[in-house]
Amino acid sequence: QVQLVESGGGLVQAGGSLRLSCAASGRTFTSYAMGWFRQAPGKEREFIAAITWRAGTTFYRDSVKGRFTISRDNAKNTVYLEINSLKAEDTAVYYCAAANTPNRLASTNGYDSWGQGTQVTVSS
Repeated sequence: QVQLVESGGGLVQAGGSLRLSCAASGRTFTSYAMGWFRQAPGKEREFIAAITWRAGTTFYRDSVKGRFTISRDNAKNTVYLEINSLKAEDTAVYYCAAANTPNRLASTNGYDSWGQGTQVTVSS
């Protein structure tokens, strides 16, 4: 099992930037990729981005391309999500997750471990 802890959320003004972090511990060697998801009140949890540990290959939801950047630091077992030009509709709880296989990285079903989430609130 992989343990994940997110940090970096908070209250930000529209147009601002934020960098979320996700620190992984435990059986990290079993993890193939990491993903970021978000869930707004009353909505389904949605995929944002994913990155593979070994090659650093990235995948993005079409609607966030250009504003969101996922990256990783293998030495620190940490994944980051940088969000620029924040909008009110980015307000959500952001979750990171670990996937043991390359299957269905854009789906919640493709992930084996989840963090507790970090709240991002964008004020307009």
